[in-house]
Amino acid sequence: MQRPNILVFMTDQQRADTIPPYSRARMPNLERFCSDGVVFTQAFCPSPHCCPSRATFFTGLYPSQHGVWNNVDVPNTLSRGLHEGVRLWSQDLRDSGYDMYYSGKWHVSSVETPRDRGWDMSSGSAAVRDNSDRYYHTPPDMREWSQYQRLQSGSPDRVRGEGEILRPGYPLYTHYGKHEDLFRDQKVVSDAVEALRRRKGSADKPWCHFVGTLGPHDPYFAPQRFVDMYDLDDIELPASFGDLMDDKPGLYRRLRGRFDQLSEREHREAIRHYLAFCSYQDYLFGQVLDALEESGQADNTLVLYISDHGDYVAEHGLWCKGLPCFRGAYHIPVAMRWPIGMEGPGRTVDAFVSLADFAPTFLELAGAPVDGKMAGMSLAPFLFGKTPDSWRDAVFTQSNGNELYGIQRSVMTKEWKFVYNGFDFDELYDLRSDPDETRNLASNPRCMEVIRQLSRKLWQFAYDTNDVCVNSYIATALATYGPGEAFA
Repeated sequence: MQRPNILVFMTDQQRADTIPPYSRARMPNLERFCSDGVVFTQAFCPSPHCCPSRATFFTGLYPSQHGVWNNVDVPNTLSRGLHEGVRLWSQDLRDSGYDMYYSGKWHVSSVETPRDRGWDMSSGSAAVRDNSDRYYHTPPDMREWSQYQRLQSGSPDRVRGEGEILRPGYPLYTHYGKHEDLFRDQKVVSDAVEALRRRKGSADKPWCHFVGTLGPHDPYFAPQRFVDMYDLDDIELPASFGDLMDDKPGLYRRLRGRFDQLSEREHREAIRHYLAFCSYQDYLFGQVLDALEESGQADNTLVLYISDHGDYVAEHGLWCKGLPCFRGAYHIPVAMRWPIGMEGPGRTVDAFVSLADFAPTFLELAGAPVDGKMAGMSLAPFLFGKTPDSWRDAVFTQSNGNELYGIQRSVMTKEWKFVYNGFDFDELYDLRSDPDETRNLASNPRCMEVIRQLSRKLWQFAYDTNDVCVNSYIATALATYGPGEAFA
C-alpha cells in the first residue's frame, strides 16, 4: 500500500463531547468528516496540560518517560524540554523521506523549536520561540513582576463586570467575550492552506502537515457570528454543577471558589461561548479540508482531528483545566479519515485510546521503524476494520501539576476510577452508577479491596513507564497502598 500523507489538525483544550457522536457543539465540517472516517470515542490525554500531553503525542511516551511535566515556558517550571535521547515521530518521518511542514502552536520545549525536530516551519507558527537565554541558561529575571507593578484592576473596591473574575493583587480576568480572532488562528490556518495549495500536482514524495490552533482555550472569546449560533435559553448546566466537592481534595474547592463569582447565567453564557469557539475551530478546519481537496491528494491523506486536552466547562463548577482529575479535562476528540486506506467509514470505536498511540500509528503506516519502548500502541488495526487481539483495559494519567504543583496519578477502567493524590486525600468513583464523578468512595471501608486492586494496576503502570513518584519518606509516602503492590 502506498504510504499515506499525514495531516494533523490539533486544537487546544477541546472536549471530546463537542464532536460526533456526542455533537454538543455545532461543527458541520466535523459532522461530514466523521461520517467518512472513524471516531475514537474513549480517547484520553495523560495530563490535562498542553506541554506534557503534546510531548506524549509527538513521542509515544508518557511524561515519566519523555520528561515534560508542566508548562515549559513559566519561570518556575520543573522541565524545559524533553529528556536527552528522546525522539519525535517527526524526525523518523523526515528520515523516511517525508516532507515535513509545521504551522501553529508547539509548546513541547522552550529550548527547541519544531525545526530542531525535523519540521519546516511557517510564519504562522505561534507559540514557537527560543526562550533558552531567558530560562535555560540563566535564572529567571524580574520581568514577571512588571504586570503586577501596573495593576489597577485588582483593587478590592472594584465592581465586577460581565464575565469577570476579580482577584485582588492579580490582573483582571475576563472569562468570555467576543473577538474575531483572539489567538490569530486564522493566520496559522491560512499559512497551512497556502502550503497545501503548493502541493497541487506534486505527489512525488509523501508529506506530513501539522496545523495547531490555540482555540478553544480559555478565555473563551469567539467571533460574534458563531456565538449567535447558540441560544442561551438552550444552554444547560452540567449534571455535576451542584457538586460542592465536600468529599474531595481541598484544592478542588479552592479552585471552584474563583468561578463561584460567576452567576449561573454567566456560567451558561460561558458554555455558550466555549461551544461557539469550537464552532470557529470547525470553520477553520473546513478551510484546511477544502485546500486538501483542491490539492488533489485527499484520497491518500490520513487526516487526524484531535486536541491536546479537554476542559471542565462548568462540571463541578470548574472551568479550564488543572489538578482536579475529572473526565472533562482528559477526554479528548479523536477523528481520523483515510479514504483509500481505511475500512468501513462512519464507524465509532469505544476502545481506550491514549495520546501516546499516534506516534506508533504514524510510523507503522509510513513504513518507518517503531521504537519498542513506546508506551503507545498502533491504531492501524482499527483503521483497517480489525480489533486487536490484545488491547488495554484501563487508561492512566500522570500529573505533577502545572504552575501549581502536586503529585497525582489515576487509573480508570470501564467500571471504576481511582485517583492517587499525593497532596491530599484520594478519590474513587463507581463509573457505572456515578458517571459524573460526584460521590467519592475512597473512604468507604467496603471499597478497600477495589482501591487495592486499582492501586496495583496504577503502580504496575508506574513501574513499566519508569515513573519515580515512589519516595518512601514518612512525610511523603501517604498512599493507602504503596508501590510494593506492583509486585504483589
